[in-house]
Amino acid sequence: MFYYLSGTVAEIEANLAVIDCGGVGYACSTTNYTLSQLKKGERAKLYTYMNVREDAVDLFGFASQSELHSFKMLIGVSGVGPKAALSVLSSTTPGNLAMSVVVGDEKALMAAPGIGKKIAQRIILELKDKLAKEQQSGSLEVGGISIPTVQQSSKTGEASAALAVLGYGSQDIAVALRGIDIENLPLEEIIRQALKKMVR
Repeated sequence: MFYYLSGTVAEIEANLAVIDCGGVGYACSTTNYTLSQLKKGERAKLYTYMNVREDAVDLFGFASQSELHSFKMLIGVSGVGPKAALSVLSSTTPGNLAMSVVVGDEKALMAAPGIGKKIAQRIILELKDKLAKEQQSGSLEVGGISIPTVQQSSKTGEASAALAVLGYGSQDIAVALRGIDIENLPLEEIIRQALKKMVR
């Protein structure tokens, strides 16, 4: 329903930001990272996700589209609700989340409050499985757009998959990976360097 909210930051609380848009205050549950980007009384733009249940309507807001995309990926995992997804994204960046999935680092996910070993393993398994299926089909489906996967090397493919998790398009990924020493660098460093290039 809402793509984003643009207005003045009226209130900041623990995991909550209130954005005043034309005299209406929208309470958005959010992450520590997004809260760190906001200042009371200043203008802000949050990309939103609305979660509708029988007993409540909750609005979630994020400072970047990659954080919103990561949130949607996480709540798509069975057993992971919005609160757990916020917990994960409050303890790690979207880039590090993508790396954790690709390299199978469950300990990094378990650093989030309320995320136990079973949930961490499920997040890695389901997201990795989703990426593997998309790679086998020859493309990654991100935001309704089909992205051809790169087959030159396994590290290039894995780095491309991790960046696609964050919602980056194939053209942006190709440009970001250009010039990086893919053969000699570890996967984590390849992804980190590519993300640095894509930060707006």
